[in-house]
Amino acid sequence: MAQTETPRLSSYRHRLPVRISHWVNAACLLILLMSGLQIFNAHSALYWGAASDFDAPWLSIGAVRGTDGLQGRTEILGHRLDTSGFLGTSGDATNPERRAFPAWLTIPGPRWLAMGRRWHFFFAWVLVINAMLYLIWSSASGHLRELTPTRRDWRGFGRSLLDHLLLRHPSGSAATRYNILQKLAYLTVIFGLGTLIVLTGLCMSPRMDTVLQPLLELFGGRQSARSLHFLAAMGFVLFVAVHLFEVIVTGPWNNLRSMITGRYDYRADPPPQQQFKREETDAEP
Repeated sequence: MAQTETPRLSSYRHRLPVRISHWVNAACLLILLMSGLQIFNAHSALYWGAASDFDAPWLSIGAVRGTDGLQGRTEILGHRLDTSGFLGTSGDATNPERRAFPAWLTIPGPRWLAMGRRWHFFFAWVLVINAMLYLIWSSASGHLRELTPTRRDWRGFGRSLLDHLLLRHPSGSAATRYNILQKLAYLTVIFGLGTLIVLTGLCMSPRMDTVLQPLLELFGGRQSARSLHFLAAMGFVLFVAVHLFEVIVTGPWNNLRSMITGRYDYRADPPPQQQFKREETDAEP
């Protein structure tokens, strides 16, 4: 029997608190990223330590005047890259504008630092409150246990990693559950990147420095906290990029619908005997 002949089933994959938290997070992260880049543009260099060492940033994005006009230049750990058109210079190709990140990536306006800070701080607190409510609900409802890897998950880690690299994703009822890579990714984002970006963000606030001085010293100073904050933000960007890729390759409309209505459609698992025959067929050279 072909796989298409197996009946289609529907699973209640995402409960309402998960869906609400997901979309609030998505909106907050987008606004925080774009307003954060607005803030970064005001001083487009990152350092390690307590104070800015203008002669030795580990990352700087700027522009230099060359023979062909204004050129974007990005320096990472001493390596110089020509990033004209996106980083350092952007806009009209015949008359590029000098700015670290392009205007279309910054909100609320091309050069509105004061409002960008307000948006950033406001939506940071929305994100924190949303995360706390999610964790409280997840702990009380048992959802957090669903994200905790089991021994069986760990035994299948290598197989799951290889399958994902080969774009072989779970099907049938297995597609309705979190796999080991999803669990590790979500836990890393929630307790790793999420915690790091909140704490380093607090350390950059002059008002909080007096209260969080030991934490600031732990990070190595305000400039180190700013660098870690930026790297954590890039970690979120990487996570979202991989997340969106997986959504697309595993069925964008089905995944999107499940995050709106909670319902996820999938093919029923074949009978064990039929599944055995299929595995034998797959194993034939």
